[in-house]
Amino acid sequence: MTAEGSPSAASSQAPPGDAFPEWFDMPELERALADSQPSTSRCRAFIKEANRILSAKFLAGADIESLVHARSWVVDQVLSQCWNRVMGDLDGALVAVGGYGRNELLPGSDVDLMILLPAAEDADTGRRLENFLMLLWDIGLEVGHSVRTLEECSSQAAADITVATSLMEARLLTGSRPLFETMRDSVGPAHIWPSRDFFEAKLREQEERYERYDDAMYNLEPNVKEGPGGLRDAQVIGWVFKRHFGTDRVKDMVSRGLITENEYHALMEGQRFLWKVRFGLHHLTKRREDRLLFDHQRTLAKQFGYRDSEHELGVEHFMRDYYRAIRELSRLNEMLLQLFKEMILYAGDPGEVVPINRRFQARKGFLEVVHERIFKRYPFALLELFLLMQQNSKLKGVRASTIRLVRDHCYLIDDSFRADLRCRSLFMEIFRQPRGLTHELRRMNRYGILGAYYPTFGNIIGQMQHDLFHAYTVDEHTLFVIRNLRRFSISRYAHEFPLCSRIAETIPKRELLYLAGFFHDIGKGRGGDHAELGAADALEFLGLHGLSEYDCNLVSWLVQNHLLMSQVAQRRDTSDPEVINEFARVVGSIVRLDYLYLLTVGDIRGTNPNLWNSWKDALLKDLYTTTRLALSRGLENPLLRGELINDIKEAARQGLIARGIDPEQLQRLWDDFPDYYFLRHKADEIIWHAQIILEPGHSEGVRVDLRPQTERGGSSLFIYSPVNARLFSRTTALLDQLGLTITEARIMTSKRNYAIDTYVLLDASGEPIVDPYQVEELLTLMRREMASTDTSSLPVSRPMPRRVRHFKVDTRVNFLRDRNDRCTIVELFTTDYPGLLSRVGRIFDANGTVLESAKVATFGSQAEDVFYVTNSSGTPLTDEEQTRLRDKLVEGLDQAG
Repeated sequence: MTAEGSPSAASSQAPPGDAFPEWFDMPELERALADSQPSTSRCRAFIKEANRILSAKFLAGADIESLVHARSWVVDQVLSQCWNRVMGDLDGALVAVGGYGRNELLPGSDVDLMILLPAAEDADTGRRLENFLMLLWDIGLEVGHSVRTLEECSSQAAADITVATSLMEARLLTGSRPLFETMRDSVGPAHIWPSRDFFEAKLREQEERYERYDDAMYNLEPNVKEGPGGLRDAQVIGWVFKRHFGTDRVKDMVSRGLITENEYHALMEGQRFLWKVRFGLHHLTKRREDRLLFDHQRTLAKQFGYRDSEHELGVEHFMRDYYRAIRELSRLNEMLLQLFKEMILYAGDPGEVVPINRRFQARKGFLEVVHERIFKRYPFALLELFLLMQQNSKLKGVRASTIRLVRDHCYLIDDSFRADLRCRSLFMEIFRQPRGLTHELRRMNRYGILGAYYPTFGNIIGQMQHDLFHAYTVDEHTLFVIRNLRRFSISRYAHEFPLCSRIAETIPKRELLYLAGFFHDIGKGRGGDHAELGAADALEFLGLHGLSEYDCNLVSWLVQNHLLMSQVAQRRDTSDPEVINEFARVVGSIVRLDYLYLLTVGDIRGTNPNLWNSWKDALLKDLYTTTRLALSRGLENPLLRGELINDIKEAARQGLIARGIDPEQLQRLWDDFPDYYFLRHKADEIIWHAQIILEPGHSEGVRVDLRPQTERGGSSLFIYSPVNARLFSRTTALLDQLGLTITEARIMTSKRNYAIDTYVLLDASGEPIVDPYQVEELLTLMRREMASTDTSSLPVSRPMPRRVRHFKVDTRVNFLRDRNDRCTIVELFTTDYPGLLSRVGRIFDANGTVLESAKVATFGSQAEDVFYVTNSSGTPLTDEEQTRLRDKLVEGLDQAG
């Protein structure tokens, strides 16, 4: 979409900007094509030099609009001269379509052509067209082309909105103007796709496009062209306007009163910014690349002059500007499409006015102010609008004129507005409504109200975190979390998380949960502990908004501890009663536990679509259940280690006797097992292990089995084998080579020196291994591995994922003593890459470190693994042993990663 429209032929004057003919050696192009046999090498050289000139001007900071038009102009010249050279007096026309038709060509953009003929081509025309296209290929100009007659243009455009749109932007390069004008008329709204049908089709296209991107503008690696708020949003505005008003000039929207001069400039400025990013992507990759991948974000940020600051990387600043640009384009797109909807779909039918209150009314199902001075007279109505949208389920949206008034009156939201009791009450009432909270918070964010009312929220708008863990900007993540929390209370989503839905029905005040979601990451980007900062912000804000001291403290506590449950579940040995008792003491009450569990699930699911899996689900459920039991018993009556072991043993014994296992044989087996084996396994797992080991007909030796579905949220692989060197490293290498994810490993040794190892596994999609063929392959390979006497390292040949290569994590190692002083806890933070666990196992082996248990978690490119280890004597590591192990881990893992 260009401001002034498109010239109708290549011979027309150049678009606004520098004098393009002076940029390029046009006489050289003419000389290359002047001889009876065109010099394809000289033409290639001309095109290569033209591209070099444009790239140099781009790197020098030339106006991006001039560059986009200049490339289109120079391609026009090449095509026109080639056409005239080969086609000469052909009764036809060479037509630019699509983006090229709009005079918008970037380095990797498609050069789309249509060859328009008055009638079906004959043999001679076909031969000449073949020569023309072959010439273009020979000189290195790759084009996409179609050959159509007038009738084919009409029929194909009528059948396909994409063809109709492309032809609507057609531009004559050279050839028969009467033929071209006839074609333009035949595909116009008077013949096909009248304005109403065209608008409805484009609206559906945009909705489907948004759906492909989860309606999220702030994706980790956004698509500059197709993503919500991208260039396509600006193009949709232009298409609908041009179709309805029959003009090629988007700027005419200003003279027709559809947008203001400022809005028009915002639209053009946003488009120019995205052109600049897209031009940079094409220049960098030497191809058409519209995804702003991690590979390119840092390079472009540096190229555009962004530099690191104390609290923000230069790339994060660049991406914040990018996200704010697409947010503004999205706002304009929403307002103008709503305006077009009113003009096109409801033309001639203003609709009956339905009063709502003294300030608002509805018309055709859309909310509007009763007159344009409402916000000036009643500033609090800027918040009231969103509450009314929640309370009136029949409202379909907000009138375009009212959206503009909201945008124009944001300046009224100042300190006195924020101190107004009516405004504070309205804001809190929005959180208390039984429906529409997520929709209206998103609308408030789009219209600029949310950041204006709470400037601290405004600071996180468009703020990205340059890693693989956080898939969205902080504000987008926050709204996703609130959406997740709301769904726990909506009956039609109860099947997704039944436990969460049951708990949500019992919590005293749901709005406190949503407020905790709103504040949980509000402290990000300021340095320091964001949970502490957010907790203080919540306490102050909610106190000013009239919440009781109890409610303020509860929300503040939730924000302060919103990472606690996830950390305990994924990094601590939750089979240890002391870990549960300590967590229960920190939580303090079942009410707090209920809120914290819901917030934790909603937060993890709103961080990254690929982060949640059945293992995390099972971990958190198990921690919630055991902690609830501990709180129900009372903090003064904690769970005891010996009591728990006896309970688990008795439950397993009864189950095994019922299955025909001899009690004496069972006791001999259990006498060989360490006590902590019974803490770290559930009764059903102990039954399974004993059945496998004591199965009749099996002598001493290796046992391998797999349970595809378990309560732990993954598939459980059980290995019972004489201990041998490199057992852990070779086992994990084989599992990694098969593309399986290890989420937990319980590594134990019996008194007779047998390994009693259990691995919790997920497949490549993050689900348990249920495919029978995959199960059989795993068991076959694992049994073969267990029978092997080879103790050398097993190589892992899977390549490192593309994204991970750009986010290397320096290895950090922390040591903690477990509460029973029986082993040492090793916290490992490093780059996640194929073969990591196997390499860790080899380092442990070489260092004389004995692994007892492990919890494995990956957050983007960072592995955060926890290992429970002893030295070769079976005691916790000494300070000297810890230092030696840390040095070996850092050296071995940083070199490999």
